[in-house]
Amino acid sequence: MNNYQKQILSSCQFVCDNATHVKIDEQAIKDFITNHPHLSSSHWLSSNPYGLTDLNNRDLYNFLLLNGSICCLFWGDPKWTLTTASGSIDGAFAQIYGLMEIYKAKGHLDFTQITFSEYQKFMRGNVDIPMLEERYQILHNVSATLNTKMQGNFYDFIKDVTTDTELMEIIISNFPSFQDTREYQGHTIHFYKLAELLTSDILHIRALKENIATDCTHLTACADYKIPQVLRGLGIITYDEELAHLVDNRMLIPENSPYEVEIRASEIIAIQKISEILNLPAITVNDAVWLLGQDKSIKLKPYHLTKTMSY
Repeated sequence: MNNYQKQILSSCQFVCDNATHVKIDEQAIKDFITNHPHLSSSHWLSSNPYGLTDLNNRDLYNFLLLNGSICCLFWGDPKWTLTTASGSIDGAFAQIYGLMEIYKAKGHLDFTQITFSEYQKFMRGNVDIPMLEERYQILHNVSATLNTKMQGNFYDFIKDVTTDTELMEIIISNFPSFQDTREYQGHTIHFYKLAELLTSDILHIRALKENIATDCTHLTACADYKIPQVLRGLGIITYDEELAHLVDNRMLIPENSPYEVEIRASEIIAIQKISEILNLPAITVNDAVWLLGQDKSIKLKPYHLTKTMSY
C-alpha cells in the first residue's frame, strides 16, 4: 500500500467511524456482491473520443493533464451544454470537445499563450461552464509548471513511469491544484480525486496505445458526486433525515462541511470493501459502479451539490 493510499483509506475510515450523517450498510454490500459477482468496465478513453488518442504523445498527455486538472463540477441550473455538428453534449465530454477545439484552432494547449477570453469563447455554450475563471487559472498554472519544470512535455517527464504510486506522486507534488484534502473533527482527510482519475486515465491509455504493462491496483475510488448517488440508490450508503432533506431538495452542501466529507469518505470505504471481497482493484469497482448509474432500473435520487474544483 502506497503512502497516498494509506492517507486516503486511513483518514476516510476515521470519518466513517465517527460519521453522524452517512452510514455504510454492510448487508447491502453483501446483496450487491451477490447480484454483481463479476464486475467489469471498459475505460472511457478506449472509445477514442474526438480522435483524442490519435494525437502525438506530447500533445496527448499534455491534453490529459490539462483536462484532468479541471475535470470537475459540470452541474448547474441550467446545465452547461455545448452545441456541436453532431448535437448537444454536456459534462466531461463537452469539456474534452471544447479543449480539442482550442487545440485545433491554436495548434497547442499552452494556456500561458491562450487568453481568458479565448478560453471563454470556446467553452461558451448555453451558459458559461461553471467556475470559468477558476478553471482558466488552473489551466494557466498547470501550463506554467509544464513549461518551467518539464520543458512543455509531460509525456517525456513520465514516459518511464508505469505504476500508479509513482505517477500520483509526480502529479500531486508538481501541480498544487491536485491537492484535495478536507478537515474533519481535527483531522486532515485525504481524497485526491482528480489525481486518482488522471493517474488511471494516463496508465490506461499508455497500456492501450503503447502496449505496455501498467499497474493501477493501488488506486482507491474517486470521491465525486455521481458514485455516492449510485451507492445510495443501491442502499449501500444511507443518509440521515437532515442530510437527505438537503440533497433531495438540491440544496448546496458547503465544501469542507461534515456532510460533504462524510459522503465522500463513505464512498471510498464502501468501494474499498467491495473491491477487497471481489479481489478487484478499487478503481475497477469504481468505474463499474459509475456505469451502473446509467442503468435506468436503479432508482436514483439527486446527487449532492457542492461548489468545488475538487470533483
